Amino acid sequence: MSDMLIYSRRALLIGVMVLAFSGVLFGGGASESPAAEGASAEPQPGTAAAEAPVVNPPLDVEYLDERSALEQGYAAATFAGGCFWCMEGPYDKLDGVVSTTSGYAGGHVVNPRYQEVGTGTTGHAQVVQVIYDPQVISYERLLEVFWVNVDPVDAGGQFCDRGSQYRSAIFYHTPQQREAAMQSRRRLDRSGVLPGPIVTEISELEAFYPAEEYHQGYYRKNPVRYQFYRTGCRRDARLTQLWGEQAE
Repeated sequence: MSDMLIYSRRALLIGVMVLAFSGVLFGGGASESPAAEGASAEPQPGTAAAEAPVVNPPLDVEYLDERSALEQGYAAATFAGGCFWCMEGPYDKLDGVVSTTSGYAGGHVVNPRYQEVGTGTTGHAQVVQVIYDPQVISYERLLEVFWVNVDPVDAGGQFCDRGSQYRSAIFYHTPQQREAAMQSRRRLDRSGVLPGPIVTEISELEAFYPAEEYHQGYYRKNPVRYQFYRTGCRRDARLTQLWGEQAE
């Protein structure tokens, strides 16, 4: 009987130590998050604390952000056209385009990661943000390049990439961009050149998050693999089918 008592006491002591150690590692104690006197230290279902958005640390990516661009007299435009690898090149070759950055927009996670966006649950689309000199190239010209590099009638994604993270979209930065995008979409819809109604969304840009460094300039860093992907996805075949010689 004495052995059982000693064993029980040891088990109790070990249990207390485990609980204390887990509190050090993972937190969760009332002292970790001060609360008002009389209030519960743990969030209740439906409270703001329980519904807090996912916030990741920012990625370490060097790029020309919109604020710095505006300070230099440039402007920014953001487009979603399926895989962001394929949307940098068409803009990089234009006179007046200063830089392109692959990233994410349109979702609810702060500083999302590629793996998160790929689940289709964050609301983000893969996008390319274009920094351009409005004295050299117009926003309207950027819109023209956008349209002939996407499938505007596909509501399920783009080419072989399926899901909302690959949707086509124009994220406007200013009221002027919104009006230009709306007019451009109306003209294209009325032209009758497409085999169906345009489903490309036009939304205000709330936040742009750069993608991981290995995605930036992927078509230049990995030209063989990029071309294999682009061909296998039948992107160019579909663009030619839709746009003919206009496809860029």
